[in-house]
Amino acid sequence: MLTALKISTLFLTMLTVAPGLAHLFELPNKITLPRDSYFIVQGIYAGWALFGGVLGLAILANVILALRLRWQERIAATLAFCSALFIGLSLVVFFTWTFPANQETENWTVIPENWERLRVEWEYSHAVNALIMFAALVMTASAISRPLPRQRHK
Repeated sequence: MLTALKISTLFLTMLTVAPGLAHLFELPNKITLPRDSYFIVQGIYAGWALFGGVLGLAILANVILALRLRWQERIAATLAFCSALFIGLSLVVFFTWTFPANQETENWTVIPENWERLRVEWEYSHAVNALIMFAALVMTASAISRPLPRQRHK
């Protein structure tokens, strides 16, 4: 059961990293696009809100893993819990910078006068989140790879 929990937690955390890395790697090419081209490209993100569910599941899985390991391997438990906190931190970044830009542009279908500022906030908040999610993945991977203490035979 613990092995399945570890694999599921790693998989869910890995899925949280994928969208952020996509944003991070495309940032250098997108940040300087002209307005009309930028708004066309933004259309590819329709439906990406579903990743929000993955974030919630990854947080939950990391917390459950931390609770499961807390008495056996405290360092692993701490790493899993910190991973959950980092994924939560990514939501703070999202709702502080990314979501307001989405709202103001109606998910990049309306072009406000301050669209360039919103683009910078949107793009760089995703880049920051990619780094936060990668750190969470490293913590989860570290947590699941720590050996458990051997059981003493009586």
